[in-house]
Amino acid sequence: MEIVEVGPRDGLQNEKRVLPTATKIEYVERALAAGLRRLEVAAFARPDRVPQMADAEDVLRGVPRPEGVRYVALVLNGRGLDRILALDPIARPHEINYVVVATDEFARRNQGMDTMASLDGFRSVAERARGAGLGVTLTVAAAFGCPFTGEVKTDRVRAVIAGAGPLDELCLADTIGVGVPAQVIDLAAAAREAAPGVPLRAHFHNTRNTGYANAITAAGLGFAALDASLGGIGGCPFAPAATGNIATEDLAYLLNRSGLETGVAVPRAAGTGTWIGAELGLPQVPAQLGRAGDFPPPAA
Repeated sequence: MEIVEVGPRDGLQNEKRVLPTATKIEYVERALAAGLRRLEVAAFARPDRVPQMADAEDVLRGVPRPEGVRYVALVLNGRGLDRILALDPIARPHEINYVVVATDEFARRNQGMDTMASLDGFRSVAERARGAGLGVTLTVAAAFGCPFTGEVKTDRVRAVIAGAGPLDELCLADTIGVGVPAQVIDLAAAAREAAPGVPLRAHFHNTRNTGYANAITAAGLGFAALDASLGGIGGCPFAPAATGNIATEDLAYLLNRSGLETGVAVPRAAGTGTWIGAELGLPQVPAQLGRAGDFPPPAA
């Protein structure tokens, strides 16, 4: 089961402390050492709105490039892709992740346009990105609920997906952590109806302590990948009360012990989660494994 490490992007973007570029690169290096192989490391967003990601180009220039590792960058519009394509090809990410918000009100607050206008932008950016050899993921944000308009109907999410055009991968995001397993089941069916054959990925926050139940449900439904953040840090700067992502170390423990091998070394991941929390000045990260330890414990 593939875990997409989003701590260097979604984890850091909602934390008050802005870390130096060198620390961000070390965060990626530690994630690689823990066995993670697909990492979202930067966001090409407006620096005045997301200052934590202002050094996106420098991070991509500085991260190691071992064989088998894929880097992902978030883009929200054509200007973000322009910045990526201005990089030397060897410093570019391997993939882009483009976010379209399922509700108009949240979309306007997040991207300054409604959902359908955002979809128009996605189709244009996706075509250009593929032409440049980049993989393309569409993330439908707030698919499980919106902080401004409340419940999001499955039919609405289905319509967004159906209007997206060709997809390499589709990610369903519970941006504010309101989802429950029954919604995962419904949305998975809708996604497969609207985009048959497209690999599914999920992005869960643990705001209401349902993130891990949702993740194991998605795994059981055959999702190809799950997002998580070392330490469980992060959130959405444009969504009130959106707390951290599900934690990579806790998710890896759950999946590995359930027979769904992730390739993640849980003790090393937990150590990195504790380390990044200290770098951010957090008294404690949300992840549990750094405190409880792996099981069974290593032999004495």
